[in-house]
Amino acid sequence: MSDYTPVSCELYDKLEAIATLHRTSQIAYRNEAGDKVDVESKIVDVYAKDGADYCKLENDTIIRLDKLEAIEAGGEKVL
Repeated sequence: MSDYTPVSCELYDKLEAIATLHRTSQIAYRNEAGDKVDVESKIVDVYAKDGADYCKLENDTIIRLDKLEAIEAGGEKVL
């Protein structure tokens, strides 16, 4: 996946922690069409696949991590 921009290890670790703690998060990201999407959901998995990193939400939405714009969980602004 040549257009993927890797995210920092720190962000990846924070997302894993949010998933482990089952925290509901406010998440803003760009979908495949480039539209901004705002959701409130739990992150259930963070993983790497085919040269990119992703998170999976409780409703089965998959977000490529370099498409994330903002995340707030437990009152903490993560991104």
